[in-house]
Amino acid sequence: MLIGEYTHKIDPKKRVSLPAKFRKEMGKKVIITHGLDSCLSVYTPSEWKKVSEKLAQLSMGQADQRSFNRFLLAGAVEVDIDSVGRMLIPDFLKDYAKLKTNVVVTGIHSHIELWDEASWRVYKKKIESNADMLAEKLGEIGVI
Repeated sequence: MLIGEYTHKIDPKKRVSLPAKFRKEMGKKVIITHGLDSCLSVYTPSEWKKVSEKLAQLSMGQADQRSFNRFLLAGAVEVDIDSVGRMLIPDFLKDYAKLKTNVVVTGIHSHIELWDEASWRVYKKKIESNADMLAEKLGEIGVI
């Protein structure tokens, strides 16, 4: 399971290092795509296959479902992890997530998210201030 929060820098060649704790689990190749809330999502090939199989079940007759398929699939890029654990972030994805120099790498169960550090701080503060309300809603559906 991927968990935790780490801050790394984008180097001049637009590469980000994976945290050492994530490298073994992520392997030598990953899929990077648009994430929700203006971040990027990073999947192993096996996890990406599960996501794409679920997306394939969506109706092409529904505009919102077509749009979400396009959002995730058209923006997906397969990227190699180099020998020191760095991955190249394509410009269009870097621009989408507004990644600058400092990037927060978060472990979210089966995938990683990449956030611009300033955006992450704002998002995290918002979530922290709503944690009790979120816990109550999750309790209503039996999650906690």
